[in-house]
Amino acid sequence: MKKILLALAIALGIAGSASAQKAEITASYGGYTQMDATDCHDGWGNVNTAWGAVTVGLNLKVAPSLWIGPSYTISSTTTKGGKNHSSILYNAILFNARYNYYHTSIFDLYAHAGLGIEISHMKPKGFDSFNKTYFAYQITPLGASVGLSQVATIFGELGFGAQGLIQVGFRFNI
Repeated sequence: MKKILLALAIALGIAGSASAQKAEITASYGGYTQMDATDCHDGWGNVNTAWGAVTVGLNLKVAPSLWIGPSYTISSTTTKGGKNHSSILYNAILFNARYNYYHTSIFDLYAHAGLGIEISHMKPKGFDSFNKTYFAYQITPLGASVGLSQVATIFGELGFGAQGLIQVGFRFNI
């Protein structure tokens, strides 16, 4: 875990010193994640579908159409009731890249991809909690954003991964 966080910090430092002309903070909600579709729960049975995922991130503009940066996604779920009712907390850390392939003064079409890790914090009832680590990703071939002002933008994405099948959110220029 320390190695991955160190690698993210180094990548962010390199990107920031390279030529970051602009930076933005993102906040979004995505539904039906990688954690729901794949076994990111150590083979536990009777796991409910998660409520979705909340993602926050920082993006740096490193080229005219390219943004890169880290993000953190959180989600959770439980097992179906009964005497062994347990819970799982999903944490995903991704390094993302976004490429704008169409741009107007207020509208962008783009593709987004992210790679990283997903840590499932398993809390079985009556036993000690433990963590399982999985490969995490986000592949979004279609994203669209509309600028509301010089500072705020809304966006929607259609893809698949830890951040969700459908993702909507805001970006704030800093």
